[in-house]
Amino acid sequence: MVNPWKKAEKRQPVVMRMIENSLLRDRVAHAYLFEGDPGTGKKETAMLFAKSLFCLEPQDQYIPCGSCINCRRIENGNHPDLHSIEPDGLSIKKEQIHYLQREFTKTAVESGWKVYIVNQADKMTASAANSLLKFLEEPSANTVAFLLTEQSSRVLPTILSRCQQLAFKPMDADELKQRLIEESISIPMASISSKLTSHMEEAVALSNDEWFAQARSIVLKLYEGLKGGGLSAIVPLSEDFHLHFKEKQQVSLALDLFVLIHRDLLSIMTDEKYSLAFPDRLASLQQDALYLSAEKLADRMAAILEAKRKLNSNMNQQLLMEQLLLKLQGGHAFV
Repeated sequence: MVNPWKKAEKRQPVVMRMIENSLLRDRVAHAYLFEGDPGTGKKETAMLFAKSLFCLEPQDQYIPCGSCINCRRIENGNHPDLHSIEPDGLSIKKEQIHYLQREFTKTAVESGWKVYIVNQADKMTASAANSLLKFLEEPSANTVAFLLTEQSSRVLPTILSRCQQLAFKPMDADELKQRLIEESISIPMASISSKLTSHMEEAVALSNDEWFAQARSIVLKLYEGLKGGGLSAIVPLSEDFHLHFKEKQQVSLALDLFVLIHRDLLSIMTDEKYSLAFPDRLASLQQDALYLSAEKLADRMAAILEAKRKLNSNMNQQLLMEQLLLKLQGGHAFV
């Protein structure tokens, strides 16, 4: 089993290096703000940091053992000196911050440290934010706050100025794909979803969306129809396309899928087929790549990207797609 600390170092090397330096030099700040997309490990990192502070048998001076009573109690969410706040409904309210303040006037039960985590700190009401600001302005000794947010721009500047800010990098497509597969999402859906977003929650929702599964199928069928060389094959497929992709945002997604098909072709042509958006179509795409020149591929990708530009300038969606399909087909099969 991979050590959670080592796993975090691999996922967020810059963040973990700064945390390690703080622990080794005994320069733990009284407040940290972790900013990053959903699924980038902000809360897990805050919990690891807390374990480092409370651990009874740390490895290499700062890596929590994960098995002592303090580590286990933190893992199970029942350590008396670690408090976590989540939004109550749509926001974090002043009463929740007051609860923290009351708890932190008490003496630490298990050790000299007291830690609190405020998840989605950007959702604090104005009164809650002002209460927290007063709390941060007069920090108690050995008290550490972790404020977690996806958008630091929505946090009071005066709060930001009192925190050490650490930015969590987005997950790359390969890591996100693997995590989706671990969530029992099929390889084809995990592959395509991980190319369209770097957000875990969005990728899961996309992977489980029946409309999106149909969208993927329709775009692939339309792509296959383009290879036939005749309009008779494209017309019914084009009709299916327009029935399914009705809104501007949906057409934009379809164009993204077309781009990904052609990026897969490029990856195959350059022998980099280890991370395809459509791995289940590898054999077919390999065959297509044999008859597709690099120049033709570049022209097709340029046409798709130009269609996205025109879509954003409010060109008629149906006319735009008809023009694009004619360009992609070029009047004949791949040459």
